[in-house]
Amino acid sequence: DRLLCGDVGFGKTEVAFRATFKAVLDGKQVALVCPTTILCEQHYRAAQERFKNFGIRIASLNRFKTATQQKDIIKRLIDGDIDFVIGTHRLFGKDVSFKDLGLLILDEEQRFGVEHKEQLKVMKENVDTLTMTATPIPRTLHMSLSGIRDISTIHTPPKVRIPVQTYVLEESEALIKDAVQREISRDGQALILYNRVETIYKFAETVKAILPDAKIVVAHGQMDRKTLEDSVMKFYDGEYDVLIATTIIENGIDLPRANTLIVIDSDYLGLSTLYQLKGRVGRSNRMAHAYFTFKRDKVLSDSAYKRLSALMEFTDMGSGYKIAMRDLEIRGAGNVLGREQHGHMDRIGYELYSKLLKESLGEKVEEKDVELDVKMNAYIPETYIGSSSSRMDCYKQIAEIKSDGDKERIISSLVENYGKVPVEVGNLILIAELKLVAKKRGATKITLSGKTATVELDGLYCLQAEGFIDRIEKHKKDVTLSVGEKPILVFNVETGKTENTALTMKEVLNF
Repeated sequence: DRLLCGDVGFGKTEVAFRATFKAVLDGKQVALVCPTTILCEQHYRAAQERFKNFGIRIASLNRFKTATQQKDIIKRLIDGDIDFVIGTHRLFGKDVSFKDLGLLILDEEQRFGVEHKEQLKVMKENVDTLTMTATPIPRTLHMSLSGIRDISTIHTPPKVRIPVQTYVLEESEALIKDAVQREISRDGQALILYNRVETIYKFAETVKAILPDAKIVVAHGQMDRKTLEDSVMKFYDGEYDVLIATTIIENGIDLPRANTLIVIDSDYLGLSTLYQLKGRVGRSNRMAHAYFTFKRDKVLSDSAYKRLSALMEFTDMGSGYKIAMRDLEIRGAGNVLGREQHGHMDRIGYELYSKLLKESLGEKVEEKDVELDVKMNAYIPETYIGSSSSRMDCYKQIAEIKSDGDKERIISSLVENYGKVPVEVGNLILIAELKLVAKKRGATKITLSGKTATVELDGLYCLQAEGFIDRIEKHKKDVTLSVGEKPILVFNVETGKTENTALTMKEVLNF
């Protein structure tokens, strides 16, 4: 179950097609689910072209197909006569089943509702899943970051691509006129996003009045198949200068000559939708412009302001992942297992949330942590690991050491990737090991400074562990036991170095 995060036009579909080819060669069927019929048809045409020399049987299933055609495709899926099916939500139908589904690909997962995701859970049982998106929704990203799902990111932009110039400003007729005329004058096309079907034609008339010479066409999801396809294809072929559309154009449609985008009432749209829309322009080697507008004199809500600010902040190529991280900050991660897609865990915090989740899943959770007061140089120097994210990753791995095997694996990985382990990193690993063995012995606090050190135990019951008293007796030269309400082990190691004292403590407690 892997999440593939890559910006618009970075090659996610290519990865999906290669995975499809591998699955089909291994005798499995593949299903690719798209959020819109237009994107479904586009993928279908691309797949036919891509696989034409390999004898792979491909079909598309969406509302554009007649009832008879749909019935025939479903029958061939059940019989195993179709290797690769590309479809919309129609693939979630109760009548759809497969002979041997091996790979499920979900394109632009943020466009699927909770109900569809619940159906997907059933569909995905014992099936490999590849989820593709430029901006994963908070819950998906959170699941990937917390290790519930695997995540891969594509960072390399296509050659000759230039970042889109982004503007957030008040809506005005002058802006629409200037932006569109400038684009038409350099033989380009403009997209205007207007997300209300009931008034889209009235808005189109207003634009026509502002730009009398421009050839304008409208597209929205409530059109019949023929009209919608004709509108988009004629715009693609350059017969029109301006396409006024709803968010039906948000996903996947490739319009290389469109290099100006104007979004009306952008404060009503979600962050990932805004970012996806920005990806509709600038798909060639020309400078593209994206204008995100809001009504004149309107006071933006706090979250709308944060969303639009994020768009202005992350303008580099490949910022989809950062945009998704900001979305996670703005909206929160939501319920990992349930239906809530997002929502903050402010009340209890992430650590307690994870702990409660583990408890409810029946995992044993250690109740008491060990308090550390250790005077040792223990950190990862920047000169050893330059990348801050890699350093954080390493800190996390060291903190989660549970056995000698974990320790050896981390050390060999560090040596292989970064060279000889410095003293400071060695100390960090030693402290992690010390904390682990101290927790096993029921310790609540460790103090370590120079050659003097103490380990405070939770109670007398800790000393009843088999062999504990013998262990203390064996090291009586270095350790004395002070018995009170809470027993304390006092270490006084002659060699004097803090590291040696820590090693002795570990030896006494580890049995």
